[in-house]
Amino acid sequence: MAIIKPFKGLRPTKEKVQEVASRPYDVINTTEARVEVEGKPHSFLHVVRSEVDLSEDVDIHSPQVYEKARDNVKKFVDDGVLFQDEKNHYYLYRQIMNGHSQVGLICCASIEDYENDIIKKHEFTRPVKENDRINHVKISGIHAGPVFSTYPEVASMDALVARLTQGAPEYDFTMEDDVQHTVWLVDNDADINEITRIFNEEVPYTYIADGHHRAASAFKVGKERRDNNPNHTGDEEYNFFLTVYFPANQLDIIDYNRVVCDLNGLSEDEFLNMLSKKFEVSEANGQFKPAQALDFGLYMNKKWYKLTAHEGTFDPNDPVNSIDAAILQNNVLTEILDIDDPRTNDRVQFVGGIRGMGELEKRVNSGEMAAAFSVYPVSIQQLIDVANSGNVMPPKCTWFEPKLRSGIVSHYLD
Repeated sequence: MAIIKPFKGLRPTKEKVQEVASRPYDVINTTEARVEVEGKPHSFLHVVRSEVDLSEDVDIHSPQVYEKARDNVKKFVDDGVLFQDEKNHYYLYRQIMNGHSQVGLICCASIEDYENDIIKKHEFTRPVKENDRINHVKISGIHAGPVFSTYPEVASMDALVARLTQGAPEYDFTMEDDVQHTVWLVDNDADINEITRIFNEEVPYTYIADGHHRAASAFKVGKERRDNNPNHTGDEEYNFFLTVYFPANQLDIIDYNRVVCDLNGLSEDEFLNMLSKKFEVSEANGQFKPAQALDFGLYMNKKWYKLTAHEGTFDPNDPVNSIDAAILQNNVLTEILDIDDPRTNDRVQFVGGIRGMGELEKRVNSGEMAAAFSVYPVSIQQLIDVANSGNVMPPKCTWFEPKLRSGIVSHYLD
């Protein structure tokens, strides 16, 4: 069963929260971050993308960058922008985007659960990205960005959250992307104990939705401290890491589409003919965004086509290869276009559905890409099934919106 704990959050004052809350480090590059922090001295990008405060010739993985993150945290605290709660809390975090609402529990998850696979994973981590977050955690001394996680919904937890969110929130603000963020403190001991009990007794497994590198780095830093502490008790803060748990039935995964730069030497007619051996192919009337699994859109030469996978193109009992992104990869990208590994082959690129169908047309119409594919999104249940099987998802097939804002609540390791 899942181990969680409340903690003394490091967080902004009510007056500063909207100035502090930033996009997560991994959806924005250094150049974009430098632009975004202009005129925003309290943005948490100064912590999660601290290279913005250093010369452009500084390697973003150099010790200077992580030391600057540590210094910026201290400065925010010294200046009264951030403070640490005096007692342990849970925090409830609601996001509303385009009328869709989801409420998560901000808490600390256990590195022991991560180690013992109570916390399920569905993605490989890359050493470079993992080491970056390890150094950030070790030197800054905080878990700056939460791991975005989920669990099969529990009626008792839903009822408790519904009651607790009837009270006055601690924070309530809307960012420039029109996503509303509302946070409630859970500081009543009885409520804290009940939340802990529910997870300990009614949640057998939890699932990382987004943030595998953050979770892996927190685990490795915590394990190192555990191994090096002769007086280790298991209660130290380094045994836990910052997580937001959302019930699975509240989450949406949006589409994650593909664009390819060439047709592997095939003419458009030859390509369509080869596709027809695996798919039912028909011209679409305008943009084709799949409304169900096994349907795909293809855009090339200013035309949209509908592709529907034939029986035999996948094994319905295989939790990985029955995912639409895998069907497209196996039957089109690999077999026809000779794009073997989408993680490393630069002939394919990925376009988050948040950018809209027009972005696919733009990439092709510009001549940059030869064709685009719109893909039906993965379901939460598919993600859970893959994680339970011990396998990993196909690359670039889960895109969650809205993104969690960094800086609303952080966690000290000490």
